[in-house]
Amino acid sequence: MSNYVIGLDIGTSTTRSVIFNRNGVVISESEHAYSTYRPKPNYSEQNPLEIESAARLAISTSISKLKITPNDIIGLTISAPMHSLICINDQNEPISPLITWADGRSYPQAAIMKESYGQDLYEQTGTPIHPMSPFVKLIWMKENQYPPYYEATRFVSIKEYILYKWCGTWEVDYSIASATGLFNIHTLHWDVEALAIAGINESQLSKVVPCTTQLGPLTTRVAKELLLHTSTPIIIGASGGVLANIGVGATEEGETALSIGSSGAIRRFTTQKTIDAEQRTFQYAFTKESRIVGGATNNGTILMQWLARQFSSLTKKETVEVADLEALAATSSAGANGLFFLPHMNGERAPKWNAKAKGGWMGLTLSHTSADMIRSVMESVIFNMYEIHETLHEKENPTKKLIVSGSYARSPLWVQMTADIFRKTVILTDSTHATAWGAAWLGMFALGEVESLEAIKAYIPIKHEVLPTVRNVVMYEEYYHLYRELYNKNKPLFAEIDRLQY
Repeated sequence: MSNYVIGLDIGTSTTRSVIFNRNGVVISESEHAYSTYRPKPNYSEQNPLEIESAARLAISTSISKLKITPNDIIGLTISAPMHSLICINDQNEPISPLITWADGRSYPQAAIMKESYGQDLYEQTGTPIHPMSPFVKLIWMKENQYPPYYEATRFVSIKEYILYKWCGTWEVDYSIASATGLFNIHTLHWDVEALAIAGINESQLSKVVPCTTQLGPLTTRVAKELLLHTSTPIIIGASGGVLANIGVGATEEGETALSIGSSGAIRRFTTQKTIDAEQRTFQYAFTKESRIVGGATNNGTILMQWLARQFSSLTKKETVEVADLEALAATSSAGANGLFFLPHMNGERAPKWNAKAKGGWMGLTLSHTSADMIRSVMESVIFNMYEIHETLHEKENPTKKLIVSGSYARSPLWVQMTADIFRKTVILTDSTHATAWGAAWLGMFALGEVESLEAIKAYIPIKHEVLPTVRNVVMYEEYYHLYRELYNKNKPLFAEIDRLQY
């Protein structure tokens, strides 16, 4: 009997292969990094060959550490980021870099499209009109006569490219297809209108299949490199966001998962088909019956990493750790003594969808300290996540359970802020590999090894729960309304500031 399952988590900066036993215990793991290239302002590109190589190396290394045989592996399931785009030629090779979700070069096209066809397309695809979207990226390519666009016979995501290299077929799961802005979430087919506007046809896109689809076989060469059999089951899986929800047990209506790493997101599964009229949230297909609804922010722990670099420079220390900044922030009181921060240093996705949004402090006085400044940054990240959460509440059932994860959850101060601002008990799980475990569990479900996706809850130990502090709840409610007003009042200036910067 096979006893191990692999979750492959392809991320924005690293790929991690995690081997679990049937109970979710991590047996082995391996992580390999790759670079992001920014040749021009607002560009964010990667080399798909580097990522595919990192994925192969991560899997083979995690297996070789255990000294197990391919017969011990139940299967391999893949998680990948949304919104990536690669142009492929008639030899099935990349002829463009991978353009990531963070690429903002298509802002002008997004702005025009949002004012014209945007609402109709959003209601059909569930994808907000934004530079992250492959749909908008394709319009940029067409309008700027980008050579790979005209030479391409196919347009794919990084997961599709890797699976083609390994299994020889072009297929894409519902969730990754949904995030392109080219897929109709009501018919579960490529959207004719979106394709026409992007200037491409369905033959240039992959076959769309359920997230439980088994691919394969692996090619002989790839199987040998991965230390697997050609017959090892390969499950197509889903996007990282979907699988992170499964991995923390947020699988039912009213169970909300909040995850913050460099960026952040808040998501929940739903069977409701209501689309937000203001385009503030996404709604992507997961199965024929269910969808994942939520919003993502560009600005999570990346802000604290930026602060750490600035403090390192100021103090002439080789490094100032983020944990040191969090300890300093804890010496400031809740509300940072009336200091506010707008966290949009990297532009913004949900709920504002403003690529030109900026960050900055508001309310600084000579009495404020570095501790206040740091704390205000941390609070602003949670205010933004709460704003997304409140947007979901307008269309969805109330949150019954709030489960948090990501690197931010290692900070007791940040988690307490979450409980206070959301006015809810916050649940922390003991899982540090939620996305990979979600992928692995989905694979076991697809192969009939477990009875349901919901059954994963029995294998996710709760670390602890954090209750809101009553005196902070009332204060943060007032601060939140001021935070929103500060954005709205400053919004007209962002485009002018952006013009000066670029």
